[in-house]
Amino acid sequence: MKVATIVGARPQFVKAAPVSHALRRKHHECLIHTGQHYDERMSRLFFQELGIPDPDYNLGVGSGPHGKQTGDMLAGIEALLVDCNIDVVLVYGDTNSTLAGALAAAKLHVPVAHVEAGLRSFNRLMPEEINRVLTDHLANVLFCPTRTAVNNLAREGVTCGVHEVGDVMRDAMREQLERGVPTAALMAAHDIQPRRYVLATIHRAENTDDPDRLQSIMAGLAAIGESVLLPLHPRTRDALRRAGVAPDSTHIRWCEPLSFSEMLAAEQNARVIVTDSGGVQKEAGWLGVPCVTVRDETEWVETVESGWNVLVGTDSSAIATAVRAAKPPSADGVPPEPSASETICRILEEVFG
Repeated sequence: MKVATIVGARPQFVKAAPVSHALRRKHHECLIHTGQHYDERMSRLFFQELGIPDPDYNLGVGSGPHGKQTGDMLAGIEALLVDCNIDVVLVYGDTNSTLAGALAAAKLHVPVAHVEAGLRSFNRLMPEEINRVLTDHLANVLFCPTRTAVNNLAREGVTCGVHEVGDVMRDAMREQLERGVPTAALMAAHDIQPRRYVLATIHRAENTDDPDRLQSIMAGLAAIGESVLLPLHPRTRDALRRAGVAPDSTHIRWCEPLSFSEMLAAEQNARVIVTDSGGVQKEAGWLGVPCVTVRDETEWVETVESGWNVLVGTDSSAIATAVRAAKPPSADGVPPEPSASETICRILEEVFG
């Protein structure tokens, strides 16, 4: 079986790593990097740390408006697929790279498999939501992380080729924790102590592209009254500069983006996590750390239902209040589950041989 895997952004590198490891034991994988994330600490470092081979192709698309970025990816992926005898194109998540890969394959009548299918925030103003919906309706095989995702697809009339497989990000987290994370080095580098700081990550367009929302989030972080570690995504750093908002205060300590192992160490040892990232919401619950999400809705509704996550929007006082009050729920953390990556590989073998 020959699989073309399309990745482009940091979360996709993490999700693809355990699946790639499983696939390459018996099959051929052609890895295509769109170049959507191209910063050294957002791309190459992740490949090295996660044990992912260098991409077979890197389109080097970079950043830009959604239409141009997606169009450039579509053209580049299409040209590669025309020259390759591919059995299935594997895409991950909800980025422009996801949609471009699925659309290029579908136009060439190459089957599409979507990992993290069926997620819905029900907010069509989010570019990620558009990417999710369109990719799911192009896909031939849909790998859902949860029963909620399966049900979302069924409501849209998508029932063929749908499989509930669990979450590949949990596989990636488990593999990295087994290899070890640099807790002591991280604490020393940022002068923080376990359970005595708040970890914050902000990168969603809905927050970074709106100066009022971004300023309110930063005011909320500053009002918490305890140490806040804030790794700055390049999008956030640029947005803060444009808005004239300084990320530093008496309590906020900003730093460059963290590697995957550094991020897990930061999450694992935080008292509470503030984020707009879907992946971080999940990791917080798996690691037993309360999460405050600065969004109005989430595609990961299970994190809220379990009590490990609370949605507060971007009001500064609501953020500060929620963080101060955050504590682990009485329920245990999310229970272990079988390897999603192995299940995905087995299903691909059954369908495409």
